[in-house]
Amino acid sequence: SAVVLLGPVVALLWLSEAGAEVLVQPDFDARKFSGLWYVVAMVSDCKVFLGKKDHLLMSTRAIEATEEGDLHVRMAFPRADGCNQVDAEYLRVGSAGHFRVPALGYLDVRISDTDYSSFAVVYIYKELEGAFSTMVQLYSRTQDVSPEAMKAFQDFYPTVGLPEDMAVTLPKSDACSSGDKEAP
Repeated sequence: SAVVLLGPVVALLWLSEAGAEVLVQPDFDARKFSGLWYVVAMVSDCKVFLGKKDHLLMSTRAIEATEEGDLHVRMAFPRADGCNQVDAEYLRVGSAGHFRVPALGYLDVRISDTDYSSFAVVYIYKELEGAFSTMVQLYSRTQDVSPEAMKAFQDFYPTVGLPEDMAVTLPKSDACSSGDKEAP
């Protein structure tokens, strides 16, 4: 039975090792991070994502910082039948820029790199239906992403073990932009 017990211990060690390598934006400022972002590119080893990635469209994140350093995030996903909105609480874990989102199965979310005004690279380690996966998203303040932002994204995701063939640049969509301009 000692061998059986080792499994979870090794898994925990591996998890903490993997997590330790992912940096968080130094002196992360949740207030400056607030506002509207477009998710312009993604990469993930999640089987659900890989099955859908060629059909995904650009989604949005309307982010509002709380006094406690958490983030209230309204996600809007374009669908064939309009726009699907999901509200989620990103709960701060320790240092600023480090979160978890229990409602979505996001065990570890880190704002790894951002200049606040044009782009952000967001690392997510999540569980979906019992399977663990890593995802990196590139946020942009506009639907047109800068070459510098794309380079930051492309330089980052290989460091968490994700290959280029799992990445997708998302096509623009206006399904979620009508009448939702009052985001903070």
